[in-house]
Amino acid sequence: MRELKGWVKPLVSIALVGVALFHLYTAVFGVFQPRIQRGVHLMVLLPMSFMLYPATKNSPKERPSLFDCIFAILAVLPPIYLMFMNNALNLRLELFDPVTPLQTILGWINILLIIEAVRRTVVPAMAILIGAFFVYLFIAPFLGGIFYSKPMDLSRIAEINYLITSDGIYGSIVGVTATFVAVFVIFGAFMQNTKTGEYFTNLAVSLAGKSAGGPAKIAVISSGLFGSISGVAAANVYATGVFTIPLMKRLGYRSQFAGAVESAASTGGLIMPPIMGAGAFVMSEITGIAYVHIIKAAVLGAIFYYLSILVRVHFVAKKEGLRGMDESEVIPIKQILKDSYQLIPLILLVIFLVIGFSPFIAAVYGILATFLLTFLRKETIMGPKKLWATFELSGRNLIMLAVSCAGAGMVISIVTNTGLALGIASVIQSWSRGILLPALILIMFTSILMGMGMPATPAYIVAVTIGGPALQAMGIEVLTAHLFVFYFAILAEITPPVSIASYCGAAISGSDPLKTGFEALRLAIVGFIIPYIFVFNPALLLKGSFAQILSLVIIAVYAVFTLAAAFRGYFHRVLKIWEQALMALVSIVLIIAGCTRKIMNNQMVETVIFTSAVAIIAILSVKKIRRLRSQTVV
Repeated sequence: MRELKGWVKPLVSIALVGVALFHLYTAVFGVFQPRIQRGVHLMVLLPMSFMLYPATKNSPKERPSLFDCIFAILAVLPPIYLMFMNNALNLRLELFDPVTPLQTILGWINILLIIEAVRRTVVPAMAILIGAFFVYLFIAPFLGGIFYSKPMDLSRIAEINYLITSDGIYGSIVGVTATFVAVFVIFGAFMQNTKTGEYFTNLAVSLAGKSAGGPAKIAVISSGLFGSISGVAAANVYATGVFTIPLMKRLGYRSQFAGAVESAASTGGLIMPPIMGAGAFVMSEITGIAYVHIIKAAVLGAIFYYLSILVRVHFVAKKEGLRGMDESEVIPIKQILKDSYQLIPLILLVIFLVIGFSPFIAAVYGILATFLLTFLRKETIMGPKKLWATFELSGRNLIMLAVSCAGAGMVISIVTNTGLALGIASVIQSWSRGILLPALILIMFTSILMGMGMPATPAYIVAVTIGGPALQAMGIEVLTAHLFVFYFAILAEITPPVSIASYCGAAISGSDPLKTGFEALRLAIVGFIIPYIFVFNPALLLKGSFAQILSLVIIAVYAVFTLAAAFRGYFHRVLKIWEQALMALVSIVLIIAGCTRKIMNNQMVETVIFTSAVAIIAILSVKKIRRLRSQTVV
């Protein structure tokens, strides 16, 4: 991103602050009609992508080029036309009334500029993916089978991507970004500029700093807390990793492992309630399921994901004899308690969501609480200058989300209007022969491939457009299907070879990016198992009786510890090869038991599994127990 200088800088600053204030205003007083709300959103943020993001490495770094200015001016025209012609466009019959030459020209200007903006602000891979779908539109009439689609002329392609408000550039996905997501981005900027993110790190230091492998545990805890708010795994890695990774390396962790821990923990923030980045809001819009029900269903899976990483880093620390932080480096509990008021906005947010307030109102009260709390200490007071900087940061953070969701909206429009999604669903059913597990594996790989190199939210949107219909066709509930795809679209961030979060962690730690990616993949292995469990056993989504949920929780805890022991070769002591294999076998049995509802409903089978697992764990702990007893006697 450019650091502008000269007369352009204040103009860009005013535009960014203006769009943030617009979204805050609509959150309080109500949103406008779709074309107007989304039009204002993209009218400001799309031009900013050309003003702030250079086209190439050789482009000017302190000012936009002539072409950047031309692109920025052109980017304003399509949304202005939509807003000006809103009433007339509301009365036209979609896909029936003719498209005028002006609408076709403006539509294609918008399409091409968004693809270029995605290339600059997100990654070239996503721009190539979007471009490939447009190429498909032109070659589909010449293809056979599921890939065949009737020919579309330029005007009809412009219509489905530009004029319609259900899909496309100004569709429901951008609608979510221009409403719910925008106000939570502002909330995140307020928390960031009031040092709440720093408090998360301090809290993690106080809780885990002195324990074995403390720095790695700090990374896990602080990244989970901050990542839920930030919404971008790569940004989360840089926000917390610049502190945690050097600290891990200083206290003995390998560079590769340090980068992997931060990458895996930062990526997991996107599945961590209450905010889950921006994905939960988009999921709510697509599925029609209340936001609070989505975060409720996601909570157990997120807890087990982070528990597994914490157990892994603890076993590594104990096995390699890595110490924690010195007493002088740990933030005193007294100071943590004194600063705990910084958590009030987040607590208020959760309370308002749980008692039934809309995400809009909950976020607005969170922002207001954050602002008022800054006046408790002189050094944190948010005056006009700091307030302006916070709103400017909000606008900057919205740019990538706005253009990437607009690009994802075009993919959805193409897939929907050509029937490609239903065709792919048929292929998945055919290849899997109607058996659920092979179908899930196919959709998992599809979701990961769609998510490689893309931010989590657009990756989920594209992946669920393709994989969602296939899952629902096989009888999977809507929320379960979406969460399944959501997990793997997010985990693509740490899946080699294109693992963006791992590359960021490797850049800070100075390790090999590919090796760091595979290390992060091993750390996050439980994240790849969780979606399969909740597909086969909805108790993980808090659906079922208390006894069913409790039984699954107990089995999952056992599985987390045994799987960590199998991967790391440690459980109270260094394990032998056959002991690692035994732990792996136990974890596999526990996972299968957790996925099988018949087993979970059979108390006798459950008892046998629990007893066997406890017995094996006890046997492997015998040497540790004996050593502790001998030390006690001495």
